Amino acid sequence: MKRRILGGTGISVSEYALGTMMLGAWGNTDHDDCVRIVHHALDAGINFIDTADVYAAGESEEIVGKALKGRRDDIVLATKFFNPMGPDANHGGNSRRWIIRAVEDSLRRLGTDHIDLYQVHRPDPTTDIDETLGALSDLVRSGKVRAVGTSTFPAEQIVEAHWTAERRGHVRFRSEQPPYSILARSVENAVLPTAQRYGMGVLTWGPLSAGWLSGRDLSASSRSGLETQKFDLSVPENARKAEAVGALSKLAAEAGLPLPHLATAFVRAHPAVTSVIIGPRTLDQLTSLLDGAEVTLSADVLDRIDAIVPPGTDLNRADSYYVPPAVADASLRRR
Repeated sequence: MKRRILGGTGISVSEYALGTMMLGAWGNTDHDDCVRIVHHALDAGINFIDTADVYAAGESEEIVGKALKGRRDDIVLATKFFNPMGPDANHGGNSRRWIIRAVEDSLRRLGTDHIDLYQVHRPDPTTDIDETLGALSDLVRSGKVRAVGTSTFPAEQIVEAHWTAERRGHVRFRSEQPPYSILARSVENAVLPTAQRYGMGVLTWGPLSAGWLSGRDLSASSRSGLETQKFDLSVPENARKAEAVGALSKLAAEAGLPLPHLATAFVRAHPAVTSVIIGPRTLDQLTSLLDGAEVTLSADVLDRIDAIVPPGTDLNRADSYYVPPAVADASLRRR
């Protein structure tokens, strides 16, 4: 497994990171099997693990903590905060009050005394970025956190955060974690160039676009619950994605690659990307994805991908996973 340096921090991380959202109640409920998945990833050369407090209400962090016993010193461990962890409005967000509580909870669940990369899971319009950076700076200086980053932040908020850090003497964000796949390329417009400009590492998530690029059956009839709507081909955006997936599947076959290997290699090929998060639910899924770790796409294949999904394009706007409050809240655009 090849390594890259995370955002000028000097921290060496594998080109694949193990995402653990599927470990626990949201995916694989067998803790022993989840631990085996983590250990297999580590044995294959992955040294970067990404989780979040909200994944299965902390269960994912607990599983990671179990799996890392005796191996913690060799692992770069990342987690995130922001999402609600209870009914109380103060049990979430990016305030100092919550950050100080959230980090202690994560440290306890993970069974460690420090977090290598502590990430803000989403922007919080109710909290001044100066407040957030001030609290995170204190955590870095106390040794509980080694570096801080963002997840799914728009480019303008990344710039504002860097400006604030310089002006206020805070530590700065050293990484961004955006959604990025062949079907969701809008981060190429501004987020990835901004990360490069500020020397930030980029830890991408969703390379298989929530399963669209997994090679599985796309029909809604094969899905259940909330996933049914995501794959309902009567929805125009989903129909466009299905058409693109058909063309990409043909391209992958011509290149002699499974579609998931084409998809992950595409994300890894972008010069801004440091590490690609893969989030398997089973050991077989992990093994299959690891088989594509050395795949490199030719310029011709990359050009043909661009012809199917133009650079900077999201085939479904919802795949950006962040709607600015000014758009989401009607009261902010009406008198």
